[in-house]
Amino acid sequence: MHHRFTTPLSEADVRNLRLQDTVSLDGAMFGIRDATQIRIFDEGIAPPEDLNGGACLHTAPGVRKRPDGTYEKLSIGTTTSARMDRFAPGLLEKYGVRAIIGKGGLLEGTVAAMQKFGGVYLAIVGGAAALATDQIESIERVWWEDLMPECFWQFRVKNFGPLIVAIDAHGNSLYKNIQQRAAERIARIEL
Repeated sequence: MHHRFTTPLSEADVRNLRLQDTVSLDGAMFGIRDATQIRIFDEGIAPPEDLNGGACLHTAPGVRKRPDGTYEKLSIGTTTSARMDRFAPGLLEKYGVRAIIGKGGLLEGTVAAMQKFGGVYLAIVGGAAALATDQIESIERVWWEDLMPECFWQFRVKNFGPLIVAIDAHGNSLYKNIQQRAAERIARIEL
């Protein structure tokens, strides 16, 4: 089933999603990456914007700064999420994030946190930066420019997706399912 939401997302929105549903987003979306989350969680500096109900994209975009101080989008791709897994439960519990968008998935502890706090992991197709860049209408705000390009970004998106629900708020993980099927097939192979 396909769903189209405008951010901020409610817990009910997220809990209605099922594994392998597709989602498109409109509204504000936040761009975060390793350095952003290290600042928030390891350095104890609160996010500069309210993330409650937010959708966070794992990205470090390619941009060009204009003379007026705003940013022109060049390429806004997505990065692998697993290395940022340790931050995901905190985003959900402490800051009320409802959706994390990336590629490659998150680990089992985050699956449990998504179930407990009402969050989802939305997988984006790797290598689709041109499409994602087109679906981002504008870069509205940028904080922590000293972390460039891993700043804290606020994008305005329209029909961003389709994204695949790869981890839902019910404890289901597409990645875990694939690993289990692969292990079963390997066990059946006779050497």
